[in-house]
Amino acid sequence: MTRSPRPIGLCARGSAAVEMALILPVLLALMFGSVELGNYFMNEHSLVKAVRDGARFAARQNFSTYSACTGQPGGNTVSDTKNLVINGYLSGGTAITPNISASDISVTTTCATSSGGQTMLGIYRGRTSGAQIVTVTATVNYRSVLGVMGFSGIGLRLNASSEAAVTGL
Repeated sequence: MTRSPRPIGLCARGSAAVEMALILPVLLALMFGSVELGNYFMNEHSLVKAVRDGARFAARQNFSTYSACTGQPGGNTVSDTKNLVINGYLSGGTAITPNISASDISVTTTCATSSGGQTMLGIYRGRTSGAQIVTVTATVNYRSVLGVMGFSGIGLRLNASSEAAVTGL
């Protein structure tokens, strides 16, 4: 007895390979997208923490470095703060956030004033103006994980800013 060939529509051989070929691009996009998103948030968190530490460090410098109410603090405060934000140390170390440089960071100071003539509290108790505030800001180009595979045109930036009241030594 001879067997007749099965119609092509009923043949199930190779169907798993076809299904995998159809779903693989979606799976890869989800996988690499998740890795990229996680890396972005990790770098953003590292930068925010470094900027916050830099603002705290700058705020605890001697009052003599904060003679003006606008501009940058004096002495080595700016360079030391930038090194702390970049490396986590005053000198040496490796960069905490990829692609960060000293030109990406700004350290400025302003004098806060109370509204409505009210006096301030804390170390500035009784004053109506002159409370110094140091602001550390960083804007860094994000380095993509997929950049090593040629997808470097993402163009995202990491931003962080932190303020701290100058408390001196």
